[in-house]
Amino acid sequence: MNGAVETDNSIKKVMQKMIVTYKDWHEMLPFALYGYRTSIYQKRMTQEFNKRVKRQVYRIGDLVIKRIILPQGDPRGKWIPTYEGPFVVKKVFSGGAMILATMDGEDFPHPVNANIVKKYYA
Repeated sequence: MNGAVETDNSIKKVMQKMIVTYKDWHEMLPFALYGYRTSIYQKRMTQEFNKRVKRQVYRIGDLVIKRIILPQGDPRGKWIPTYEGPFVVKKVFSGGAMILATMDGEDFPHPVNANIVKKYYA
């Protein structure tokens, strides 16, 4: 019973922010319910995703390969190489970005996000 009251109160708060006059509450109710229901679903899905997915930790000196992002319509189709490298991690930033260098020591001009690299095991 307590959960139902909390649900009602949260929908009531959303409705108070949405309605202009007390006469138009019935027009805004479907939008408030949709917002409430989708926010719960998104929160639950985020929790499940975070339980299963572990972020890869990169350190300075690690060998990585970088995904090649090519424009659509390449005539080679699915035979295009998807990764290039290996590269050496020179610097790691807190947000997940990193500076890479070639095996010869030449640095990349721009940082690369961690979601387009994989560890390279040689």
